[in-house]
Amino acid sequence: MPQSAAQRKQALIDKGMKLFAEYNKALIIQCDNVGSNQMLQIRKSLRGKAVILMGKNTLIRKLIQLLKNPSLESLRANLKGNVGLVLTNDDLLEMKKLVESNRIAVAAKVGSISPIDVVIPSGPTGFDPSQTAIMQSLKIATKINKGQIEIVSDVHLLKPGDRIDNSQAFLLGKLNIKPFNYGLTVIKVFDQGSVFTPDMLEITSEIIVERFLAGVQNVAALSLQLRLPNVAALPHYLANGYQNILAIAVATELTFTQAEKIKQYLADPSAFAIVVETPTTTTSTTSTTTSAPAVVEKVEEEEKVEEEEEDLGLDLFG
Repeated sequence: MPQSAAQRKQALIDKGMKLFAEYNKALIIQCDNVGSNQMLQIRKSLRGKAVILMGKNTLIRKLIQLLKNPSLESLRANLKGNVGLVLTNDDLLEMKKLVESNRIAVAAKVGSISPIDVVIPSGPTGFDPSQTAIMQSLKIATKINKGQIEIVSDVHLLKPGDRIDNSQAFLLGKLNIKPFNYGLTVIKVFDQGSVFTPDMLEITSEIIVERFLAGVQNVAALSLQLRLPNVAALPHYLANGYQNILAIAVATELTFTQAEKIKQYLADPSAFAIVVETPTTTTSTTSTTTSAPAVVEKVEEEEKVEEEEEDLGLDLFG
């Protein structure tokens, strides 16, 4: 016998309690314009990794309330609209990509709302000249070329939020244009008692470190400008202090170990210039010395070859 409404509700609650006991992460998905066949394919792709829980929002809220888990209250508060839940224990970013990867191209239907801009490209349509009425009703500039209707320039037919009428749906269908891609869309993410937007999943540890260092640099710059010492500005204060002490030592008779080499350089720069040039001179001398034996060996080899030719009687002039 078919189950009554009360039995179906109780079955969904029992199933939901088992799923929430098994899984601790969730994706809140929007299910607009997703058919039963497409939903079946998505369920198959998630098998073994996640489970889709669908039901009326009031029933799912009641289910979460019966669980008496305070960490789920934020999830309960975000169940609004035509939504469902993808429960999982796997990586949420990978689950998001997997859920949103299953999308199908859909033709425009009369009365539906366009979610995107729809542009018809210019060019031949394949329509015979007797079908110009549909173009005229949509105020599309056309011309007859080689026995068929040709659209003169690109036509911005629909904008986001526009309701599709009969003429627009008919034209897109005749042109075999399926402008919309429908599938599940992740709108919120639940993890460890918190609900946040899906773009937060894209933030990696490298991005966090990069932005933290940028913030430290800003704090240090502000501290130096306002002369308010803190931990972020401490290395800069130490470096600036060392430079000031070094400048005083150079300008006066005061000295310390780190300033000795600078003072020596200022007193006799040529001494340091000799140290830099010595390896270059040595290298050139060495290369000259090593090249001389090579020339001698080459000359000796040529003389030896000539002697061997004379011994063999290979003189061309007899």
